[in-house]
Amino acid sequence: MIDSCIHPISLPAKWGLKSFNFYLVQQANSLMLIDAGIDTDSCWELLNETLAKNGFSLQDLTHILLTHNHEDHVGLVNRIIERKDVPVYAHEESIHRLKRDPDFFALRIQFFQQLYKEMGCGEVGERQIEKLKKAMEKGIQNRIQANIISIKDSDVISGLQVIETPGHSADHVVFLEPTNKLLFSGDHLVSHISSNAIIEPNRNGKRMTTVSDYLQSLEKCLNYDFDIVYSGHGDVIEQPKKLIEYRINRIHKKSNKFLSLIKEGETTASQLAQFYYKDKYLSEFSLVMSEIIGHLDFLELGNKVKKEKRDGVWYYFCF
Repeated sequence: MIDSCIHPISLPAKWGLKSFNFYLVQQANSLMLIDAGIDTDSCWELLNETLAKNGFSLQDLTHILLTHNHEDHVGLVNRIIERKDVPVYAHEESIHRLKRDPDFFALRIQFFQQLYKEMGCGEVGERQIEKLKKAMEKGIQNRIQANIISIKDSDVISGLQVIETPGHSADHVVFLEPTNKLLFSGDHLVSHISSNAIIEPNRNGKRMTTVSDYLQSLEKCLNYDFDIVYSGHGDVIEQPKKLIEYRINRIHKKSNKFLSLIKEGETTASQLAQFYYKDKYLSEFSLVMSEIIGHLDFLELGNKVKKEKRDGVWYYFCF
């Protein structure tokens, strides 16, 4: 495979993401779609225009590969499979999310109810739970209709190697094309912003240690040979190993900032979030709490902080 056989599809995005990117990957015997954009008419038109411009139609698609379950990466799957039954590949942690499994989503609500209570979020956490319930009801309409084929670390699909990279999401994978040293990174690596390590439960309701997972996934990628990264947002990354090392360093620096604040006195996760993120605590509550909780878990796993539960709330302090 050569660079000219990768056909990027890019739609402008707001909120600092720059763009929503997904990719047609043309090989001798396959035409794969890596991720599936957002579910809008303009994105749908752009996919069909890109196919036509390169002499293809939807009927030529042979695979859909998903890096993770987030809606800006799976948006067109249902529109595509309504017109052609294309096999869809995703990590096993994606399937119950993409299928909007009611038992899992009920477990997910319970998980966040307990989490926000234990982290001292009070009424702000309760309001977030109501938002989650409404989002769950709305999301049922968007469940993926396709049969999803489970993939795991080291699987190879039409020449692309699967690498599990949990952190940004529990189900995240990237796809390595070793011949030309290319990586399709989804949200694992983005040129201009650091990916949020979003707190989520796994299928059994256990909290993922997201910052630790993300750090390990970044370090893991340093062991593979690639020179170019096609990301889910923003520009193509041409010196990816330097960027990975930079992201790793930033995680440690931020963790040390939180550690310094905890050394000044015990704190709850909510108190730390309000102090560090100020107004963003309310405007970006779920992302802010994910960041704080992920780093607290990371510090606790590294034996740098410990916690004690009082009146149902965890308090963190240094040894």
